[in-house]
Amino acid sequence: MPATMHLKAGREKSLKRRHPWVFSGAIDRVDGEPQPGETIQVMNSDGQRLALAAYSPESQIQARIWKFGDTKNPIKGDSTITADFFAQRITAAKQRRVGLGLTEVTNGYRLISSESDDLPGLIIDHYANYLVLQFLSQGTEFWRDDIIQALRASYPEHNIYERSDVAVREKEGLAKRQGLILGDEPEDSLTIEENGYKLGVDIKGGHKTGFYLDQRDSRKAIQKYVKDKSVLNCFSYTGGFSVSALSAGAAHVTNIDESLPALNIAKNNIELNGLNLERCENIEADVFKHLRLMRDQGKQFDVIILDPPKFADNKSQLKSACRGYKDINLWALKLLKPGGILATFSCSGLISPELFQQTIGNSAIDAGRNLRIIERLNQGADHPTSIFFPEGHYLKGLICQVD
Repeated sequence: MPATMHLKAGREKSLKRRHPWVFSGAIDRVDGEPQPGETIQVMNSDGQRLALAAYSPESQIQARIWKFGDTKNPIKGDSTITADFFAQRITAAKQRRVGLGLTEVTNGYRLISSESDDLPGLIIDHYANYLVLQFLSQGTEFWRDDIIQALRASYPEHNIYERSDVAVREKEGLAKRQGLILGDEPEDSLTIEENGYKLGVDIKGGHKTGFYLDQRDSRKAIQKYVKDKSVLNCFSYTGGFSVSALSAGAAHVTNIDESLPALNIAKNNIELNGLNLERCENIEADVFKHLRLMRDQGKQFDVIILDPPKFADNKSQLKSACRGYKDINLWALKLLKPGGILATFSCSGLISPELFQQTIGNSAIDAGRNLRIIERLNQGADHPTSIFFPEGHYLKGLICQVD
């Protein structure tokens, strides 16, 4: 029988709402001596079995729920988690992606999105014939070999690569890890297809697992506004928005990013799609500083895209994050022509949609410009949000027109 975590009186409410985390402050005691990552039972103060979870003693989130019980299907005393559990959930997630039609428009998509696919602490991204994995918790680390075996069974022709080289593992008491698990070492740039064009992805050295798959819908949405327009793509990374814009008839695109390797891939992506390199300029620079420089130079654009990295990892960084969003949007608004389009995004989960909109509004006030929201954007369908886990919704986008 698994070890047992007993909750303090009244602290079971979130679990009864099927939220998949148990914080250290909610725990009364743990009976038994579970090892990190092992399956434990979670009980309320009355002894009712609420769930089976992965134990993580060094984290503030000391239990991540694998399986909930309810009055119709209670967690029995001999219940546990097995390798088949992961195989079934991976298969179910694969079927959901196929059912959504994602595999018909792209071969680059998120297969497992952690808590929102009922596998907390696990990220799996699909790039052509590669699966890129992130094991982010003690629970997924404990079941690592079984997860890999499940993937081999479901995707027998695929290579498997690991990108567990992220800081969040340290909060779990885990070291960072990266490297090939199965198959051939990936090339420096792996080509995927998306919405009719091709994109190079660096799964070994790129951000996250190599690419921002969550912006697929946004890259397509921007095409409605760019024909014959000048476009400034800030925090451009490998130029996904730029390829989309040029493919839709943009007159010229300027990319700004601090990473020269990312800009080199962006250049290659332009060539990969047979687009005219003379219609694209790549600038290696700090976006915050370069927007000011462009304003001093009197430059103006028809469309500006702001897709910065996460500005807030915890609540203590919220104020500085809002200042960052306000700053870049303020200077972008000063560079937009009348009637121009601002496509602005935040991937900081701690920034609510309401706070993000308010922050952009403050930028407009300080810039002396009037803004109208004409479209709201979110992360793609392969990055779902469980109704019980609102934290899974992190990406917010506004497409606005400026007077």
